[in-house]
Amino acid sequence: MERLDETLVSSWYNDRSSVPSLYIQPPECRPGNLVAASGKIIPVVDLGGQDRDEIVKHVLKASEEYGFFQVVNHGVSKDLMEETVNIYKEFHGMSGKEKVEECSKDPKGRCKLYTSSQIGNSEAIKYWKDSLTHPCPPNGDFINYWPKKPTKYSDVVGKYTRELRNLGRKILELLCEGLGLKPGYFNGDLSENPEILVHHYPPCPDPSLTLGMAKHRDATLITILLQEQHVEGLQVLKDGQWIGVEPIPNAFVVNIGLILQMISNGRLIGAEHRVVTNSSTSRTSVAYFIYPSNESIIEPAKVLTNGSIQPTYRSMTCAEFRGNFFNIGPNYEDELHS
Repeated sequence: MERLDETLVSSWYNDRSSVPSLYIQPPECRPGNLVAASGKIIPVVDLGGQDRDEIVKHVLKASEEYGFFQVVNHGVSKDLMEETVNIYKEFHGMSGKEKVEECSKDPKGRCKLYTSSQIGNSEAIKYWKDSLTHPCPPNGDFINYWPKKPTKYSDVVGKYTRELRNLGRKILELLCEGLGLKPGYFNGDLSENPEILVHHYPPCPDPSLTLGMAKHRDATLITILLQEQHVEGLQVLKDGQWIGVEPIPNAFVVNIGLILQMISNGRLIGAEHRVVTNSSTSRTSVAYFIYPSNESIIEPAKVLTNGSIQPTYRSMTCAEFRGNFFNIGPNYEDELHS
């Protein structure tokens, strides 16, 4: 059985002149020539504007029509964003053995390094990526299991995740206003279980044959993504076409997760998206996933199902939702409806 440090894509991609067969997608899933829909961009929202009603309107419209938008003037410093990307690039630049050692301390396995996909069996088609994930504040107990290398990891990532928690609350409050929910609806149990997920996509010898990540929806309330500047890869499916999400300087990409789609009774879109690779440079992305607590009940908000509007989704705990989503995969979405 191969050791994890040997299976990391970053450990062996330099020695390959072609894509290994297990990483070649079936023809119907391949990105092909990688040309996404031209002339289309996802919305950009300026959170620093003076007219709050306009900001709410733009956030809601983007969430209803695209399920994705980028935010600028969001309050997180440019320096901290750059430090965070750099600390993860430094982490993924370490030897495979070091990375595995730094991510093998958590007895519950929530702080971990892995490669390809967590879903499916060992014979499934693999994806061109290595990934690091762990809980973050307010789950303070897990900080002891965070990587100690690079040496500034805990300081930088700790500060970054605290800032992202504030930004997440700000965005969720705007969505509360737009949906007509009571202020603070998403505070507490519905947003208290955040995780960080960092994907590293090394250069690929033939990006037309493989994917960094397959088409999927996020199993989150919302996701806030920090993209590496000048390196594209994220694509969003809109009206049957793939739209490339061009990195904007000092911006975050925000997308609606399937949990929020359920709470909004289908009004907001948990849009499908994927990641393509490139042949010239690596790409690192940092996703901040906002999840409810495991005990939280996920169901359409009562205020959105009054009168003639019936609940579209059945009620379940977040633990049930996440367990089935990650074990069954995208086909589980069909079972969510009431």
